[in-house]
Amino acid sequence: MTNDPLVERMRAFGTTIFTEMSALALSTGSINLGQGFPDTDGPQEMLDAVARSGQANQYPPLYGIPALRSAITDHERRFWGLDRDPDGEVVVTAGATEAVAAAILGLCEYGDEVVCFEPYYDSYAASITLAGATRRPVTLRPGPDGRYRFDEGELRAAFGPRTRLVLLNSPHNPTGKVFTRAELTLIAELCQEHDAYAVTDEVYEHLVFDDAPEQHAPLATLPGMRERTLRISSAGKTFSCTGWKVGWATGPAALVSTVARVKQFLTFVNAGPLQPAVAVALGLPDAYFTEFRAGLQARRDRLVTGLAEAGFTVLPSEGTYFVTADITPITSKDGADFCRELPARCGVVAVPTQVFYDHQEEGRHLIRFAFCKREEVIEEAAQRLSKLKG
Repeated sequence: MTNDPLVERMRAFGTTIFTEMSALALSTGSINLGQGFPDTDGPQEMLDAVARSGQANQYPPLYGIPALRSAITDHERRFWGLDRDPDGEVVVTAGATEAVAAAILGLCEYGDEVVCFEPYYDSYAASITLAGATRRPVTLRPGPDGRYRFDEGELRAAFGPRTRLVLLNSPHNPTGKVFTRAELTLIAELCQEHDAYAVTDEVYEHLVFDDAPEQHAPLATLPGMRERTLRISSAGKTFSCTGWKVGWATGPAALVSTVARVKQFLTFVNAGPLQPAVAVALGLPDAYFTEFRAGLQARRDRLVTGLAEAGFTVLPSEGTYFVTADITPITSKDGADFCRELPARCGVVAVPTQVFYDHQEEGRHLIRFAFCKREEVIEEAAQRLSKLKG
């Protein structure tokens, strides 16, 4: 037994909600709209490239193979106008999750504070705790139009003398929010005022829908932010290869070096045979990204229609794989209890978003559905959800 405070803090992190709900989907034969993984393969050009890289079975370089690092920097220049040096300003990681963890572990000291937005992806809280830092969550709440916003005063109050970095996810999981230019400008101003770094998780950078009020803008493109921002993305969401776990972090060389120094003691290197294929995917023509986004938007629209017909209040999804719904019109139970009963009621699995909040009362009435599935799966899920009306 131990009274070590870090050990005690980590005891709070048990089995993730994704593990629990995916196991429930398997045991009940339900459609799993809880976990955000596609049920189709990625682009054929990428899959063909895997076969061609079959001899790449040994350790790749710590920072990633040169072809992939060059492809990442070319991709950032092409879509976001960011110029990076592929030989010092990019490191390949085991998915975005490792990049986020390595950034936080490398940049934070015990007692530092991390400003983040809740609800947040669950690994963020664990990484901050492992670093011995403290979360300063700012709550995203649906406004009168259903779109998620934060309170400016609450954000300003979250910053203080111990603020080390801001952890920003946009487009945002689980809400589907895309942070606006005005919101990003405020965040950038506060980072500079408090001399804080920014770590931005942008894995859904290409998945912003046509009806979003604004398109995605990387925080690193705002004035004064390039030199204090680590920008993180991955192949998994854009190219439907979540199991490959190929991510990356880009930014100024000093910050990227910090990520690499931590990574070498986590996975050291990863996905050697897959890195050349991701390099190919990043260079695909614009039509791929446009068509992929349009297909997801159509599936979002079908699921949203089904959820509304089942009685949910559906909140706008501006991007990502996800849509959130208010269960208040259907039940007085909280989201966790409702999601555990949903498979038996209609054969569909969702995830309660309350587990992604420090202030869980803010999200007890909200649940998240993933629509990154084949059209026929979404159609079947919508039909099953209609049972809730009976």
